Amino acid sequence: MSKQKYYVVWSGKNPGIYTSWESCKKQVIGVKGAQFKAFKTREQAERAFAKGSLFGTNKDYIAESVSVDAACSGNPGDMEYRGVETSTGEEIFHYGPVANGTNNIGEFLAIVHALALLKQKGEDIPIYSDSKTAISWVKNKRVQTTLERKTSTKDVWQLIDRALTWLEQNNYKNELLKWNSDEWGEIKADFGRK
Repeated sequence: MSKQKYYVVWSGKNPGIYTSWESCKKQVIGVKGAQFKAFKTREQAERAFAKGSLFGTNKDYIAESVSVDAACSGNPGDMEYRGVETSTGEEIFHYGPVANGTNNIGEFLAIVHALALLKQKGEDIPIYSDSKTAISWVKNKRVQTTLERKTSTKDVWQLIDRALTWLEQNNYKNELLKWNSDEWGEIKADFGRK
C-alpha cells in the first residue's frame, strides 16, 4: 500500500491541499501555468501552501527556456514526448505515441527535438529535462538502452538513429539542465499521469 501524500495546488482551478492525485489532477490538468507539488506530510503541505506559490518569492529555474518530458505506458510501451515554454507551459511540440518505446528514450528524443528546433530558430536558450539518463545520452551522443533492435522496435530505433545522426552533424550552444523537481515541482512539460 502506498503512503498518503498531500498535493498542494497553488495555481489551478481551485487552489488548496488535496489528499489524492485524482483530486489534484482535476485542478491542474489542462490549466495553463498550473503550480502543484506532492508532499509527504500534511504539515509540509500546509507550510508550502502558505508561501502562496510553488516558488515562494524565489524562482531558481531559468524562465526563458524549454522544458521537455516523456510518458510511456509500459516499459517498453506506447511512448510520447513533448516540449513546452517553461515560463508559460505552452506546448511547442508533441510527438507520438510510438509503440515499444521507453521513458528514457522519449526523454532523449525530446531533448534532441528541442535542440534541433531551437537551432532552426537561432535560439540558444537552455533546455530542462528531469532525466539525468537522457541528458547524459545526449551529451555523450550515445544511447545506452537495453531495448533490442527487432521488427517490433524498428520505428523507435529509426527515431533514435535519426537523433544520434543529428547530434553527430550539429553543434549547439544550449545548456542541458536537470529540472529540480524537489524544489520546483513537476517539470512544466509533465504529462500529469502519476
